[in-house]
Amino acid sequence: MEVQVINIGNSKGIRLPKSILEQYNISDTLELILEKGRIILKPKSVPRKGWEKSFKLMHTNGEDQLLIDDIFEDENFEEWK
Repeated sequence: MEVQVINIGNSKGIRLPKSILEQYNISDTLELILEKGRIILKPKSVPRKGWEKSFKLMHTNGEDQLLIDDIFEDENFEEWK
């Protein structure tokens, strides 16, 4: 796809079609990567987005139980003193 560089005040920019913004879930922020003579634009990833809400829901539903006991039967605490 070819896009034109346009003037934006004292800077330059490009316009991305709405369909591309929607397809790649781009809202306000992009990650710009400069790599071997290329400019790569990608949606800014937000690791762990929504985790807090999910954890609260898990707690409310009683689904936040340990999968493995935090203390094992043969654990010796004397060696940590």
